[in-house]
Amino acid sequence: MTDSDDALLPLDAVRPPASSKDTKGAPAPAPERPVARVAVDSPLPHLDRPFDYLVPDSMHETAGPGVRVRVRFAGKLVDGFLLERVDESDHDGRLMPLERVVSPERVLTPEIAGLARAVADRYAGTLTDVLRLAVPPRHAKAESEEPAKQDLPPAEPSQTESAWNAYPTGPSFLGALRDGRAPRAVWSALPGARGWAGATAEAVRATLDGGRGAVVVVPDGKDVALADGEFARVLGPGRHVALTADLGPAERYRRWLKVLRGQVRAVVGTRAAMFAPVADLGLVAIWDDGDDLHAERLAPYPHAREVLGLRAHRTGAAMLIGGYARTAEATQLVASGWARPIVAARTMIRGLGPRVRPAGEDAELAKDQAARQARLPSLAWRALRHGLDSGPVLVQVPRRGYLPALACRHCRTPARCALPPTRPPTRPPTRRTALPPDPHAGTAFPIPEAPAEAGHLCHGPLALRGGHAAPYCRWCGRVDADWRCSSCGSPRLRAVVTGARRTAEELGRAFPSVPVRTSGRDGVLATVPATRALVVATPGAEPVAEGGYAAAVLLDGWALLGRADLRAGEEAVRRWMNAAALLRPAAELVVLGDAALPAVQALLRWDPVTHAERELGDRAELGFPPAVRMATLTGVASAVRQMLDEVRLPPDAEVLGPVPVDEAGQERAMIRVRRSGGAALAAALKGASGVRAARKTPDVVKVSVDPLDLI
Repeated sequence: MTDSDDALLPLDAVRPPASSKDTKGAPAPAPERPVARVAVDSPLPHLDRPFDYLVPDSMHETAGPGVRVRVRFAGKLVDGFLLERVDESDHDGRLMPLERVVSPERVLTPEIAGLARAVADRYAGTLTDVLRLAVPPRHAKAESEEPAKQDLPPAEPSQTESAWNAYPTGPSFLGALRDGRAPRAVWSALPGARGWAGATAEAVRATLDGGRGAVVVVPDGKDVALADGEFARVLGPGRHVALTADLGPAERYRRWLKVLRGQVRAVVGTRAAMFAPVADLGLVAIWDDGDDLHAERLAPYPHAREVLGLRAHRTGAAMLIGGYARTAEATQLVASGWARPIVAARTMIRGLGPRVRPAGEDAELAKDQAARQARLPSLAWRALRHGLDSGPVLVQVPRRGYLPALACRHCRTPARCALPPTRPPTRPPTRRTALPPDPHAGTAFPIPEAPAEAGHLCHGPLALRGGHAAPYCRWCGRVDADWRCSSCGSPRLRAVVTGARRTAEELGRAFPSVPVRTSGRDGVLATVPATRALVVATPGAEPVAEGGYAAAVLLDGWALLGRADLRAGEEAVRRWMNAAALLRPAAELVVLGDAALPAVQALLRWDPVTHAERELGDRAELGFPPAVRMATLTGVASAVRQMLDEVRLPPDAEVLGPVPVDEAGQERAMIRVRRSGGAALAAALKGASGVRAARKTPDVVKVSVDPLDLI
């Protein structure tokens, strides 16, 4: 038979007989759906898509959607997730086979895979980066353990009055959850240390009674512990799990598997819990959404509130955004009609709230002329003394440490480190020249030439760790015992900012018979007893006092309100209200701030809603988030400007900058679009990042969509 005759035969006549491997040694494909689409673990944005692999017949039973696999990619063995299996591939060439199935456990559910894709598109990131956040690392021993059988008795009905009865629309919200509907609410919680956790547990129980699951995200481990206890009381033991990073890899993975396998349907945890694989999700809730701990530090930097909002939208679940204060983003959801407010009556708020007194009011200044300059005026001292007669008192200090900022006592020049850097430069510093004018920046600005000796000094800010310690540099960490002011030559220092440890030391001398407890970065206290004590804490680390605090003083209001931050006022109200909510009803609260400021007025009236609405209006007028969508590009000056030149932005995009940032040689540009153009902006930035990655450009440009730190 000639070659021409052979070409006329049917395909089956010339196909080699079936065998376990073909002539080239390739394995036989699976009998059904032999093509696997795999999300390969690659951080490169231009490779952010599924790749097709052949499923060998030997892996037909174990290679299911959602399992971890190992594949050969670009000549290397890499990890991946099997997204789905299909009958045919769009690839014309020969498919590489799967190397192996790491585990038959289907750890990536279709709902979480779709959510991860949506989050990556929302934040101009890659699916791989989001999956690293969504699926915890495998722990083989925990995965191989047989799941314990649980015969849980029916949950007992609650014997106490519902906390939601204090809100006019609270009972209807719970009723909608029990009926399996999807209400969306922004909840302004009443003051009370444990009230929010109990009310949230009731909402979760109503969801479970409706036959659906729930995910609750809180800022930190202290809040998880508080919510965990309330969930056990309201739901009953064994009906929920708490997920935190400090559990350890084995226990965390073991609890996560209980959720994946459907053994529990309620989850409370920190921001990683936003991706918990709860089946038939009926409620997502976030407490204190203004806390910056809800913002992920790893690419693509998603925020838990936005991820949960996407999840509620995709699954048809209810959403609850709660807090003592209210963010502009939550107010935007209410203004758009996407969510409804849950607010208590004013009479109820006045009955449970503290008595707030600003230290700068005219009557107090008339009694104490030195109160304007004093760090603790007489009003604050009286509140501390009277409060200690009946229990613990709280002192909130915005700054941690002892004396975190110093200056020359004679001329007030900030104290800077005069020591050489720990690693001196390998070549003499070169003269910096101004970059050429940039069409996106408007006008060019000259870069001043640094003095020749400036490159050989650290110039970090000096601080003190204790009353008898020498000043040390907060950048290089070394002690500068021979410091002298660079302006006047004086060796004497004064405090610019007083930290929590120095405050505790001063209060201990003022009240020698009262124990002083501190709570901050070095050690966070969860609770304190109801006995008399001075509790000095930084914002977010305030422990819960049994029965509530008898009084509180909020120090250094200027430190919170004077920050160069878009959210300075909003953040001050949030931190103050979180501390004020720990007090007993009608307890005295002294805030060191000007009573005429909007943030102080919001605390005085306990009216975070009006303050948030005003904040949102001001941002809309000025063109700041959440009224618009913004993205930042940060990196080497030349790389940022090159990316701005190449990216195809939406027609209505506005470019601000680039301008220098704190890091040497780094610049940042901001891009602003209307809210409706957010998806187009994210797609454009991701495409530009992909082009740079494909070119193997050495300088990395950090892309952040809707970051918290704009200013």
